Formats: sequence, C-alpha cells, structure tokens
Amino acid sequence: MGELNSFMADIRGAFWPRPSAEHGPLPPLLLVMTVVTGLVDAFSYLVLGHVFVANMTGNVVFLGFALAGAPGFSIPASGVALGAFGIGALAGGRLAVHSHRRRDVLLTATAAIEGGLIAVSVGLVGLGPEPPAGGYRYGLIVLLSLAMGLQNAGARTVAVPDFTTTVLTQTITGMAADSTLAGGEGSRTGRRLTAVVAMLIGALIGASLVVHADVVYPVVAALVLVATVAVASRAMGRSRPQWTRGK
Repeated sequence: MGELNSFMADIRGAFWPRPSAEHGPLPPLLLVMTVVTGLVDAFSYLVLGHVFVANMTGNVVFLGFALAGAPGFSIPASGVALGAFGIGALAGGRLAVHSHRRRDVLLTATAAIEGGLIAVSVGLVGLGPEPPAGGYRYGLIVLLSLAMGLQNAGARTVAVPDFTTTVLTQTITGMAADSTLAGGEGSRTGRRLTAVVAMLIGALIGASLVVHADVVYPVVAALVLVATVAVASRAMGRSRPQWTRGK
C-alpha cells in the first residue's frame, strides 16, 4: 500500500504540484512540451520521410541505415536534421546564459521562439505540396529541428529531474533499475511514467491526425501547446516565486 501511495503521489505531483513544491508548475509545463515532441516527430517521420526532428538518437541510426544503402532513408535529411538540431541547441544554450538563471524567463523565451519557428512551419505546410517535397521538405526539417534543439537545451537548463521532454531511454531505464524488483527504492516511478505517457499521447495524436485528418494539424496542435506554455510560464513566474530561481 505504501508503494501504491507513493506511486500515486508521484503522478499527482507531476500534474498538480503543490504551490510549495521545489519546481512549482514546471513539471506539468514540461509534460506539455513532451507531448509537443510526440506530435512533431509523428509529423516528421510520417510526412517528411523517415526522419526525426526531436529524437536525434533515431536520426543517428537512420543515418547509418542510409549510409548502408537501406531503402527509404536519406543521408541529407538525417544530416540536415542533426545539424539544425545542434544549432538550435546552441541557441538554447546562449538563451540560458542571458536568462540570468530565471527558469520562468528561460522557459517563456524558449517556448516563444520555438512557437515562432513552428508557426512558420505551419505556413510552409499550408503553402507547399502534399506531401512536402524539395525545398519545402528541407525547410520544414530545418525549422522543426531548430525548434526542438532549442526546446531540449531549455529543458536541460530548467533541470527538472526526469522531464527532459525528449530522451526517454534513461527514463525507462530508471523506472526498471530503481524499482523494488531490482532491489531499489522504486523512487519516482509514477513521475517517470507520466513523461513516457506524455510522449506516447503526443505521438498517438500526431499520427492519428496525419492518417485520418490533415497533415498540418499535428504542427498546429504543437503550436497551440507551445504558445500555452509560454503564456503560462510568464504568468506564473511574474511574482518571482522560489521555483523560478535556477540552481
């Protein structure tokens, strides 16, 4: 019963943190950004052709497939995504330096710039052919990879444990390795599970929109969520509560 109570408390803390919690409203805001990751990667993989714009581990593997001559994979597409993501992460690092260790300021600025990049992507999808090809395809890969590199750098600096918004391999490893079955304390299992589920929900919704509706809808949904994070972070950090201060 104690383990179940701890598990449920972890989940509640991720979605509805106490006002006095160390990270304030950052966990649910970062969960929203994790949903965004699922949405844009569903769009990029299904619409832009076997390329991720957020999960760079997959792109490195895809690049290896392409170099080996496997059909359906593109050396330029994977390479462009990796390069643009790196530039976005570099910009995110610079943004972190200029945020003066204010986590609310950093998250607001990151989400605002990311939203601008995604908004331009929405325009490209609307103006270009379906599916996007040629310059439209590579333009979308660049814009969305820049946006996700920026997001990942911001999440890294905001530094809420288990909420990276993209990388789930270590999260799932921690769930298993720290479990009571493995002799651990089972710490943060519920919290970690929320991140996995958020990514799954984003991917499920994104893929469903691509397959059953219109290819632009996942990008529009991502834009709405990112804008919501920017507004919420700005509003909740205005009084400079304790959680806004970085370490």
